[in-house]
Amino acid sequence: MIEEAVAPPARVAVVGAGSIGVAFTLVFARAGCMVSLWDPDEARRRLALDELRARADSLAGYGLVTESAATLVARVTAFTALDAALRDADLVQECAPESVELKQRLFADIDAAAPAHAVLASASSALPASSFASALAGRGRCLIAHPGNPPYLLRIIELVPAPFTEPGVVDRAEDLYRAAGMVPVRVAREVEGFVFNRLQGALLREAYCLVRDGVATVEDIDTVMTEGLGPRWSIIGPFETVDLNTRGGIVAHAQKMGPAYERMGAERGQHDPWTPALVAQVEAARRATLSIEQWEARVGWRDRMLMALVRHRQTAVEPWPPEATGRGMR
Repeated sequence: MIEEAVAPPARVAVVGAGSIGVAFTLVFARAGCMVSLWDPDEARRRLALDELRARADSLAGYGLVTESAATLVARVTAFTALDAALRDADLVQECAPESVELKQRLFADIDAAAPAHAVLASASSALPASSFASALAGRGRCLIAHPGNPPYLLRIIELVPAPFTEPGVVDRAEDLYRAAGMVPVRVAREVEGFVFNRLQGALLREAYCLVRDGVATVEDIDTVMTEGLGPRWSIIGPFETVDLNTRGGIVAHAQKMGPAYERMGAERGQHDPWTPALVAQVEAARRATLSIEQWEARVGWRDRMLMALVRHRQTAVEPWPPEATGRGMR
């Protein structure tokens, strides 16, 4: 079945011209959208356009855009008034600092000024929409759209509805972000940190503990990631990793390694054993994606992908500092 192409939103308003706001502006400009950028700070608005040009130049230099940097930047207009920036928006992407009080005030203004059809999305990293949008008349069109950083290079976008978010709004948001070249993931319910930061937080908590306990240095832990887990996880996720690492798949891995992981968790005060029911749930999800008969072929694919990544890193990694290559940001 061929999926029908979804056109990107005609106009996007980005509220907040910090690093995430600039990155989102580039995402949408690259997708062909007209982008209205607003920030209350005049100096920040001016600097944001300079940063946008620099990042667009870098993308062009790496062949990651098909249009010139000048063409991308021409689609962006910085506004001094919020209501003017929102006037024709199909999607409002809020990128303000992580403050409940600030987002409450800002979303009240956005809800009052944005067109009735516009989706109102926050790039909040941990705050759920219910913490700042529940009192709004238009709360049904509000949700979280949390990106990886920077979103013009990391395509993931977590869509997190509040209990009051209308289901059709989530559907429309998914279409809009997908049309802009992003990869939406729907989070089933509100939870602090969503999925991205809860996974990242779990790893960081253990990393800090290993440094504190004198097990490994900061540099060694980063090396384990960049030379081990990171490359592998850039190809397949943690569930597929363990599924392919053990002949017999998820069930075999849980039988062999589950008790050790249970002890490690308990050592940190988190006793969450992998119960048979939970293992069966994960196993069923994996087998729906990959039959056990395809296991050998998928292992071979993983290894070939790692070979391609190793070859790329041997030839494409730049030295630090970036000035040594002439590709530093302006």
